Amino acid sequence: MEAEAQSKFKRICVFCGSNSGNKSVFRDAALDLGRQLVKRRIDLVYGGGSVGLMGLVSQAVFDGGCHVLGVIPTALMPLEISGETVGEVKTVSDMHERKAEMARQSDAFIALPGGYGTMEELLEMITWSQLGIHNKPVGLLNIDGYYDSLLALFDTGVKEGFITPSARHIVLSSPDANELLTKMEEYTPLHEQVAPRTSWEIAHLGYSTTPTSPL
Repeated sequence: MEAEAQSKFKRICVFCGSNSGNKSVFRDAALDLGRQLVKRRIDLVYGGGSVGLMGLVSQAVFDGGCHVLGVIPTALMPLEISGETVGEVKTVSDMHERKAEMARQSDAFIALPGGYGTMEELLEMITWSQLGIHNKPVGLLNIDGYYDSLLALFDTGVKEGFITPSARHIVLSSPDANELLTKMEEYTPLHEQVAPRTSWEIAHLGYSTTPTSPL
């Protein structure tokens, strides 16, 4: 398969489960996402595990010749890494440092199906975008309707006045990895950020607002 033109993204962070789920469609989607990243020559940043969907997407990207950076708290290494590690592994002290480092290293974020941890990471990146900590695209790979109820909850938030329509625009979604990546390439923020990025820089948060490529 012939590679496409170089993507605007150098590295994408993928949040996903350390389990594989009960359906083969979830595993197939993780492999397809990995292949789509390779097709665009996009490197991977992820949670560092070699099991579940984490292991599938990271192995696919690594096998395709792209760089893989796994960021994992030391305490989770016995639980999330089995066998040989994939690519480069960076250990950090805790979950907060893990998220900050993954965000620093990435130009965009994608969530595959996953559990509480995946959804917590996804929601934090959405919140950081709304606050103005970053302006990077956030994509939801909604395989087999897994995130339908979450997306419906966001729509309810708009209806009930807790989420502005423009902030709802932060969340991009598709059941297809190729389509989702195209949407992310074309993303332009519509919402008014709570505080400008320079304000967060002045506050010396543990998160650098400088992306690894212009966005």
